[in-house]
Amino acid sequence: MISPTIRERREALETQTLSHMAALSVAAVRERPEAACPIRPSYQHDRDRILHSKPFRRLKHKTQVFIAPVGDHYRTRLTHTLEVTQISRTVARALRLNEDLTEAIGLGHDIGHAPFGHAGETALTRIYPDHFRHNEQSRRIVEVIERDGDGLNLTYAVREGIYLHSKARRDIMTTAWGTASTLEGQIIKICDSVAYINHDIDDSIRAGVLRPEDLPRDCLDVLGHSHGVRINTMVSDLIRHNWWASGEGDAPDPPLLTMSPDILSATNRLREFMFSHVYVTPSARQDEEKVRFVIETLYAHFCAHLGDLPADLLRINRRRQEPPERAVVDYISGMTDRYALEVFKRIFIPRTWGA
Repeated sequence: MISPTIRERREALETQTLSHMAALSVAAVRERPEAACPIRPSYQHDRDRILHSKPFRRLKHKTQVFIAPVGDHYRTRLTHTLEVTQISRTVARALRLNEDLTEAIGLGHDIGHAPFGHAGETALTRIYPDHFRHNEQSRRIVEVIERDGDGLNLTYAVREGIYLHSKARRDIMTTAWGTASTLEGQIIKICDSVAYINHDIDDSIRAGVLRPEDLPRDCLDVLGHSHGVRINTMVSDLIRHNWWASGEGDAPDPPLLTMSPDILSATNRLREFMFSHVYVTPSARQDEEKVRFVIETLYAHFCAHLGDLPADLLRINRRRQEPPERAVVDYISGMTDRYALEVFKRIFIPRTWGA
């Protein structure tokens, strides 16, 4: 064995090159002690565990905005996740923060999303007594469900960043659940909005829901008139406005990442435009009602037929002595769009016969 190990060399390199504001891998803490990997620092190890998990793979068939899209170029929850992660890594690298931690949080932040995107999340929220939120389910997946109930044993910083990435509608800087203690976690929260505001505009224009001339000109004049320019504007502003995070200059107290006032205001206004013109339009509401019917019907069926649930979810449920409805929600929320429709069809739609 090489002495020191490759991991130890990389940890030493982090100490030498990263900002004093960065979360160092050597200080990472897991819920359960385990032998350190001789090659990968803790946050890289977490990244790999998420990347190779089944919930991560299922993101490729989960809705981002447009339900069960047929077109090859529409974003899915997986491509959204990759865009968020890449944008976030750009910011982390520029500010000399920990890219491995940023990437791990980015790849895991949406693995708890229900089928059919936020419409599916809304449906489960309405019918599940303990309230369903995708960030809470993402944390539950990595802490409880994976590895037959043992969880992935990720570091605290990754689990915290996954849980705290969500925000309220009124402002991308809002802290509905709290603020990540690491700057890397804060990056994901902001860059999640940077990514989806812009790629949802792109998909909405592709779908004919929006025209380029519909977009609010006052926002575009500040942020840019194309997809790439807007992202560059937001990312550049994040880096410039938070240069203190790189270790140069005085950090605010508390050390919170944000955007400059003009860029933040334009970003929030553009985000609100997307809510009012895409996310909650009458046509979107119609689809939401259809999704609600599918989710509610599946929920009622599996609550009445617990034996139809996967054996591993039942084992976890019994071991943890949780209400059976919890296992039903775990199963439905883990479905892809097409699998949910296939299960619905198999249970409730008569088979057709022909030559």
